[in-house]
Amino acid sequence: MKLLLAGPSPFVRKVRVLLHETSQTKDVEMVPVTASPYGPDADLVAVNPTGKIPALIRDDGPALYDSRVICRFLDDRAQSNLYPASRLWETLTLEATADAMMDAAVLMVYEARFKEPAKQSPDWIEGQWAKVDRALDAVNTRWISHLSSRLDMAHIAMACALSYLDFRHADREWRKNRDALAKWHKTFAARPSMTSTQPE
Repeated sequence: MKLLLAGPSPFVRKVRVLLHETSQTKDVEMVPVTASPYGPDADLVAVNPTGKIPALIRDDGPALYDSRVICRFLDDRAQSNLYPASRLWETLTLEATADAMMDAAVLMVYEARFKEPAKQSPDWIEGQWAKVDRALDAVNTRWISHLSSRLDMAHIAMACALSYLDFRHADREWRKNRDALAKWHKTFAARPSMTSTQPE
């Protein structure tokens, strides 16, 4: 199989961390592509018409795209139970929360990278951060007990989201007044699957 990836995408990192946690890294070749919203790689568009990463080219079926779809497939392939039936809806909801945080954080980067300064909207950027900020508060209070339990996909997604905030938005100081979440992330970020997938 081949995983199409680009740059320090937190969505790609989710998949890579899962591969490490489920001992499937050697089964998937990493293939860098261009995923710019203004001109994605032709090879990427050929397997994902939206031109977004990650995309997984399988040996025995059509390509899969969207990190949640790919993670469900790889979890099922390894029978690793990262989507446990006993708390499936909680796991999926927390994973979706992490993905929404990533999406907002990436859009903030795109606003600065792909628009001229005169066309950038500070209000729009702050609106994206407000989504992240509300999610952080919710996870620090309502979801910290879930993160303190057995490893599932929600843990991986949230760790990747928080690490991306450190990577791209460190000046926002997301840890402030969120001691429980900061403590959890410090521990999880030390896992081999996280240290081996750190963006350069």
